[in-house]
Amino acid sequence: MINKIFLSVLCVLFISLNINAQETNAPKFGKGLFNLKGKDSTWTMKVGMRFQTLATSGWDVNGGLNNPSASMLIRRSRLKFDGFAYSPKLKYKLELGLSNRDMSGASAFTSNSPRYILDAVLKWNFSGNFVLWAGQTKLAGNRERVVSSGDLQMVDRSLLNSRFNIDRDIGLQLRHHFNLTDTFIVKEVFSISQGEGRNVTTGNLGGHQYTSRLEILPFGNFASKGDYRGSDLKFETSPKLAIGVTYDFNNNAVKNRSNQGSYMTNDTGFYETNISTLFVDAIYKHKGFSLMAEYASRDAADPYAKNSDGSLTGAEVQVGNGLNVQSGYLLSKTVELSTRYTNIALNKSITGKGSENQYTLGLSKYIVGHKLKVQTDLSYTDIGFKTNQLLYRVQVDIHF
Repeated sequence: MINKIFLSVLCVLFISLNINAQETNAPKFGKGLFNLKGKDSTWTMKVGMRFQTLATSGWDVNGGLNNPSASMLIRRSRLKFDGFAYSPKLKYKLELGLSNRDMSGASAFTSNSPRYILDAVLKWNFSGNFVLWAGQTKLAGNRERVVSSGDLQMVDRSLLNSRFNIDRDIGLQLRHHFNLTDTFIVKEVFSISQGEGRNVTTGNLGGHQYTSRLEILPFGNFASKGDYRGSDLKFETSPKLAIGVTYDFNNNAVKNRSNQGSYMTNDTGFYETNISTLFVDAIYKHKGFSLMAEYASRDAADPYAKNSDGSLTGAEVQVGNGLNVQSGYLLSKTVELSTRYTNIALNKSITGKGSENQYTLGLSKYIVGHKLKVQTDLSYTDIGFKTNQLLYRVQVDIHF
């Protein structure tokens, strides 16, 4: 019933937008499907759409290539709406996920409903360089996670991101930036959020989550916000560098990866423990060359989930650290060769898992920048506690 209502709303929306689009000039490719503006200029709305078609092949590597697997899927499918309401100082963003992967995670904590909503956030520039965000959106965690999945340098994000990212949550974020010199820029973010991830409807379990981030850009801003876009497609004429540090504290967390992962249930309900996560990252770009590095570390006050009598439940916080380094060089304005190395080292005595090392070689063809591109990569993963793996992927990304 919920799906039928949702699809009906989308149909009505597209019909109305199509009527309006016939009365206005359509925007340039990649700049949205429609750009709407109120007659009294008190609101605007840009409507965008994108999807990614992904094909993968995998093999176990154990004295040869064994247990082959293959799949094709719509990795992501999104609708995006953004603009301002009442005043240009009050902006908004709404992003809906329509693919199975986008909507996955239905549970009792989300009213057993698909998780359509990715972002639903207001951004109020209430004074000078201060902006207050309210709603559900990405937390200021590791750089790779904040980079849009449509602007990635490779087919998808690294293992570091999948193991350590703090993703989206609902709450308040206060953002500010200032200049130390004409070119030296400092950015700060502080947020308080619910601490259980996106689309939770059951109320807050445990405590709240507190995230702080400090970022410096010693050589000024990147072209077209390139510090949060993969590859140096703008061919920066002078060196550009951004360095960021994030500290996240989840008070009385009930999930085994801070606000991500599985709920740690016990005989009385939920096991709670304080979980802290540290991210240090940097990105450099110059004349078609780009380099991004990230370090992540997660710790917990007591990582072993316990019952009321002190017995172990079998769940534990995924504590440990990770390192990701990737670089790319544009062989021409539209073709890029990229490489990536990722190391994941969870605490073996707690998690029972050993170290993982992944090596990736990627090739991208940017037909219209990140808005229309074909990407492929080959990864070899050396897994200390399982059979080593080889993975080949190819993906087409289109973004209106």
